Amino acid sequence: MPIVEAHILQGYSPTEKSRLSSALTDAIRFVVPAPDEAITVMLHEYPSEAYARGGQHRQPAPALPDPAQIVRDYLAAMEARDLDTAQGMLGDGFQMVFPATQPMTDLSELIAWSKGRYRFVKKTYDGFDAMHSGGVAVVYARGTLYGEWMDGTPFEGIRFIDRFEISGGKIVRQDVWNDMAEVRAK
Repeated sequence: MPIVEAHILQGYSPTEKSRLSSALTDAIRFVVPAPDEAITVMLHEYPSEAYARGGQHRQPAPALPDPAQIVRDYLAAMEARDLDTAQGMLGDGFQMVFPATQPMTDLSELIAWSKGRYRFVKKTYDGFDAMHSGGVAVVYARGTLYGEWMDGTPFEGIRFIDRFEISGGKIVRQDVWNDMAEVRAK
């Protein structure tokens, strides 16, 4: 039964501490074959005046935003066609790659590219998976697409996976995979 103890400065909200406990539990599960209920995480909090580094008292760093929530908010803005909000969630050097496309760096490129493909498309989500890899947060959004082809014929149940990279609270990359071309070819 693994027991993990972490020492943190006071100042994090209950939600942030819960996120930290879940992330530590997940990290243990990557290596140790224990069920979640067998993993104990204890957070020990200390007031900032009880901690010094380099002779200086320090304040806790602000918690990073939940990367899965960033992706949810971005996708909701895109579906609502609130492009200004969605664009504001993108970081410097942002790239998105869809099947059979070159990387796009601006949402207007995506809108122009998709105009001749369908009248509209929306997503039903089966889940969001978040992890940390190579210095960025990685979020996978998965589910199915539904909408209407250009001739007005409805479609649904088309599988998709979107992979996002988040750095500094901003989306810096989006890769999209889906079965739209295969379904359309039928």
